[in-house]
Amino acid sequence: MKKILLPILLLCLAGCSGPAPVNTTPTAASHNSSNASAPPQPTGPQNFDYYLLNLSWSPEFCYSHKRAPECGHGATFVLHGLWPQNADGSYPENCNNAPGPANPSQYSDIYPDSGLLEHEWRTHGTCSGLSPDAFFAMARTAFQSFTVPPKLTQLHAQISLPPAEVLALVTESNPAIGASSLALSCGNNYLTAVEVCLDKKLHPITCGQVRSCRARTVRIPPP
Repeated sequence: MKKILLPILLLCLAGCSGPAPVNTTPTAASHNSSNASAPPQPTGPQNFDYYLLNLSWSPEFCYSHKRAPECGHGATFVLHGLWPQNADGSYPENCNNAPGPANPSQYSDIYPDSGLLEHEWRTHGTCSGLSPDAFFAMARTAFQSFTVPPKLTQLHAQISLPPAEVLALVTESNPAIGASSLALSCGNNYLTAVEVCLDKKLHPITCGQVRSCRARTVRIPPP
């Protein structure tokens, strides 16, 4: 679901039109399956090839939405979503009318905006083959397994880097994630998201047809 690879920060040019991203910064640092709980078993069909974990760069959204409740907390990468994706670049959406989680507040750490949670379930979660609780627990695990590169957490002024250098920082801080498992999203030459391709057990895999930012450099505003 490259979804044209633009996160919700920029009104989801990728076709995802929910509210603003979550103001939560991941802190865990391991994709080692031996350190993670077993992924939930699907309860329905999983008619997709892998997941695309979209991590939005919160400062870019908050630059023009300073009064948004998600902003003002110094967040870096925030969870936009865990999206079922196909290797040919297509992706399923709105697969059924199953209701979302009975207690959305238990996921307020990753989705403090209940409207975004509902959107992510309706648009993407219903295609996962998982129950609502299993889907959001899996999204939380994927999000918390990502380590934000220290260089990006310590920014005090805007910098510019080639997309390849941004992704190199990600792989340096997340050794289990190879460059082939990553894509970078940009808008108007600003960093908007990093995306990670994961199999159905949340192991990094080579991405399918996922378009990455082609700008020579991207501007990165500080948290």
